[in-house]
Amino acid sequence: MALDLSNVKKASSFKEQFTVRAMVIGTIGSIILTASSMFVALKASSLPWPIMFVTLFSMCLLKIMGNTNVNEINVTHTAMSAGSMVAGGLAFTIPGLFILDNNAQIGVLEIGVCTITGTILGLIFTSLLRKHFVVDADMPYAMGQAAAEVVVVGDEGGKSMGYLGGSFAVSGIWTVLRDKLAVVPAMKLVPGLANYGSMTGLWFSPMLIAVGYLIGPITIGVWFLGWVIGDIGALYLGQTAFGWTDVFASGIKSSLGLGWMVGVGFAITAKEIIPNAKNIFGGMFSKEAGKDAIVPMQWAPIVMLIFAILYIFVLDLPIVAVIITLLGVWLTTAMSSQCVGQSGINPMEVFGIFVMAIAKVACNLEVTQAVYVACIVAVASGLTGDVMNDFKSGHELGSDPKAQWIGEVIGGIVGSVVAVAVLVVLVKAYGGGVFGTEMFPAAQAAAVASVVGGIANVPVFIGGLVASVIVYFITPVFTMLGLGIYLPGYLTLTAVLGGVIRFILDKAAPKFSNARGGIIAAGLLAGEGFIGVVIALIQAIQILAAA
Repeated sequence: MALDLSNVKKASSFKEQFTVRAMVIGTIGSIILTASSMFVALKASSLPWPIMFVTLFSMCLLKIMGNTNVNEINVTHTAMSAGSMVAGGLAFTIPGLFILDNNAQIGVLEIGVCTITGTILGLIFTSLLRKHFVVDADMPYAMGQAAAEVVVVGDEGGKSMGYLGGSFAVSGIWTVLRDKLAVVPAMKLVPGLANYGSMTGLWFSPMLIAVGYLIGPITIGVWFLGWVIGDIGALYLGQTAFGWTDVFASGIKSSLGLGWMVGVGFAITAKEIIPNAKNIFGGMFSKEAGKDAIVPMQWAPIVMLIFAILYIFVLDLPIVAVIITLLGVWLTTAMSSQCVGQSGINPMEVFGIFVMAIAKVACNLEVTQAVYVACIVAVASGLTGDVMNDFKSGHELGSDPKAQWIGEVIGGIVGSVVAVAVLVVLVKAYGGGVFGTEMFPAAQAAAVASVVGGIANVPVFIGGLVASVIVYFITPVFTMLGLGIYLPGYLTLTAVLGGVIRFILDKAAPKFSNARGGIIAAGLLAGEGFIGVVIALIQAIQILAAA
């Protein structure tokens, strides 16, 4: 449902939304958020979505300065958030090399090439893919939609502000009690299923409940069906009825889920991207052909060629691996856009693992080379998924996508430099052996390291891939099935709870659901998102002080 912008102050020109103060605030914010995101990703093995924090922070700061508008706020928070998922892509991959070998010799140049080139590739593909996924496909992008709602309500004030502020306060207080004071539990697992390797339960997250509410019952239902197939089918029935070992059952679940997600990526590319390739990617070769690109992209092939040379001579990647990496980024940025658009989840390390596995099999890559590939892909996919939320918010608010993209470039490049610097400082301060320990568990990086040898069950992976392609061409309804299969059950069932609430309200109180439900959900998202980042900043400062 389109936002009512009749009572808010909008920018009348490019200059009113892309301002010097917006970029100064965006740059400083990107530095702070990227640094904190690195610490959180390594410490907690997760990342709080930054969009709500940066939206509220940008809105408050610019309103204090005066004479602002909703579009300047939007451009500012786009710049601020860009570096956060770059940090995730790096933190979820490269530390895996140190987990495998505490004394691994990985230079700053190699880390920098992986991170900065992955960032720039993400920047290129966000420009090319935005129109298709944000405008034409019109996906929910729950976080981006909620951020736009927050900006509008914050500008209008009135009764809606009460609903927003109330849900924000509840969510924020809950997050403090859970993540900082530990007086309420983070999650509750089902003991019986846990015995079979299933992480089924509830994660007590207002944010994820709100995501489930915003994306709606149909998508949530498919997500839930994926959980049934993965956790009840593969893990529970596989071990109790078919006599599978826990390792074999887990391999079935992960391979099927990954295969389905990758298959959807191929299907989207074949059915939606390739038929529109001239408009989407034509900008890389002709100004006239690139109607969908935010800015002229004729320079992109030259940049990719330079990156290919860097990958060959700096990262020591074979030419075939370089080609697989660049094509993999093309595919996975589309997959990331789809995933985030429909579910709010961005499994960037999964995309990295997928491309890494293909490159390793095709070229017999060494472990270090394979992880480099995973890092490039994860950084590009992470950045793309995050910024698509910002573009959704901008689309709802009527922002100039060019202003947003330039802000994204500034924030993303700055963030990539900061992310590399933080990782290097940690290695210098603590040594590579700190990763995989209690101080920095780096669980995602450990997962990358554990599967560097390849996909657990290749036949099942291929079966899931083929099945998802066939099903997608029949109907796109089951797009998120693979995510439900792959993800831990506590994430799925928590989102399902939000979808169930939405279903009940739509039936029992449709007027309230339409008028206030989205605002309350936005407040829940904003509360946990904002406070989660604040807690992350505090943790980062404490770690730095201890070093």
